[in-house]
Amino acid sequence: MAYLSDIEIAQQCKMENIKEIAKKAKIDEKYIEQYGNYKAKIDLALLNDESKKNGKLVLVTAITPTPAGEGKTTTTIGLADGLKNIGKNVTVALREPSLGPVFGVKGGAAGGGYAQVVPMEDINLHFTGDFHAIGAANNLLAAMLDNHIQQGNALNIDVKKVTWKRCVDMNDRQLRNVIDGLGGKPNGVPREDGFDITVASEIMAVFCLSNSITDLKKRLSNIIVAYTYDDKPVTAGDLNAVGAMTALLKDALKPNLVQTLEGTPAFVHGGPFANIAHGCNSVIATKMALKMGDYTITEAGFGADLGAEKFLDIKCRAAGLTPDAVVVVATVRALKMHGGLPKTDLNNEDLTALEKGVPNLLRHVSNIKNVYKLPCVVAVNRFPTDTDNEIDFIIKKCRELGVNTVLSNVWAEGGKGGEDLAKEVVRLCEEEQGNFTFSYDLDMSIEEKIDSVVKKVYGGDGIIIMPNAKKQIETLTKLGFDKVPVCIAKTQYSFSDDPTKLGAPENFKVTVKNVKVSAGAGFVVVLTGDIMTMPGLPKVPAAEKIDVDENGKITGLF
Repeated sequence: MAYLSDIEIAQQCKMENIKEIAKKAKIDEKYIEQYGNYKAKIDLALLNDESKKNGKLVLVTAITPTPAGEGKTTTTIGLADGLKNIGKNVTVALREPSLGPVFGVKGGAAGGGYAQVVPMEDINLHFTGDFHAIGAANNLLAAMLDNHIQQGNALNIDVKKVTWKRCVDMNDRQLRNVIDGLGGKPNGVPREDGFDITVASEIMAVFCLSNSITDLKKRLSNIIVAYTYDDKPVTAGDLNAVGAMTALLKDALKPNLVQTLEGTPAFVHGGPFANIAHGCNSVIATKMALKMGDYTITEAGFGADLGAEKFLDIKCRAAGLTPDAVVVVATVRALKMHGGLPKTDLNNEDLTALEKGVPNLLRHVSNIKNVYKLPCVVAVNRFPTDTDNEIDFIIKKCRELGVNTVLSNVWAEGGKGGEDLAKEVVRLCEEEQGNFTFSYDLDMSIEEKIDSVVKKVYGGDGIIIMPNAKKQIETLTKLGFDKVPVCIAKTQYSFSDDPTKLGAPENFKVTVKNVKVSAGAGFVVVLTGDIMTMPGLPKVPAAEKIDVDENGKITGLF
């Protein structure tokens, strides 16, 4: 049987005018700023409408990622359509895709199969220009910083201690490390420099955690861009850059409204790195979606040890949000890979590999239930090669933890394939009361917070702090950054900091190599390895397959 590609399915969809989608979300026309017929930005003033009460918040997360795939975004969208099918007023809140993965290897972030947000080509490409605005604000700050140094350096900035990088929303390894300011005195001060991909800019994290324009300005002003010769931090506020940066970001800060293939309202806004930042869509979009639906479905990046941990410990804390239920997405195929089965053998029934791999799922589920104390359901994305024996095995193991397992078939059937999951989510929200708890307290020291996450969430024995990181922690503590959340950057492929340790490893320690502050975002970034903030393209990039015909129709985009 020949399957249609994602873009072919999306292009067959007869989209509704965005004004009709806004009506479904009960958004008054006065708040809508249209970008053509199928996209709109929603005015922030809508958040001040006191007549609208918040609905239920449902987080979709997943097991530790494998090359076999899990389908988190697809499940998020299909669950929302499933809830609509059973008569619920529902909204979705998702991240925006970065151009880097779109043209690289990972693909876009608009879902897949019959569970997508549309117009998928627009969403995966320039969309409404938000990422361009973030890149422009980032690079304006860089230009003002280097200009300040050139024009006399009144702030006494040490050019060897400049921490702010320029950015571009593209996978371009050539820009990771550069020397700039060459060409003599009129062209700047020569120094080693580099570029990040736009989604790794601290401005993206600031943008996604801000509650308002006022909050955005405050956070931007706190961004540390360099240090002086006597090691005092220099901020964007010191450079008088904040007003102009905000002017570039003010329209981008308004959430984008689009629709699913089945006409469910979807807010798609922001998209920070899920490693060095918190990997969730914007706080503003989530809050707006909550006001507009009885149920809001959102997701967090990577597996639950990274995405859900940061969603719960960073985003929910910053925004005052409390999830009502959590969905953990798994596939039989991925769990068999965690059990040591090679990708080539995943089509065969193998209960031994499944038994070895299922502890990965069980640890994630236990964390949601026992660490964060939230109601939880497991959604198994069923593949045609999965056997009843394998499915029954997962159902039995999850039942032992007091968690139900629901089969999800949203990729092939859209909302219809998500109705059973929707019913279980409604049951959790209405019948099971959570007692939401963070995995650490803010008044703990930086070391204690990291240790708490490693022991409680990762299942490790503790941490090893390298001498360099120890000094950095001491400096940050003296500067008063010890009472903020920690954002741990580690491999997404394992609970540990070793990507080869699959399943649910035990008896390991996590090595802390570097610790730095994202003062604008309001968290400390803990680096446990070399985190790539400027990816490169693969040998055969996805960009090679993308084309446009004479009518402007795009092909090859997934």
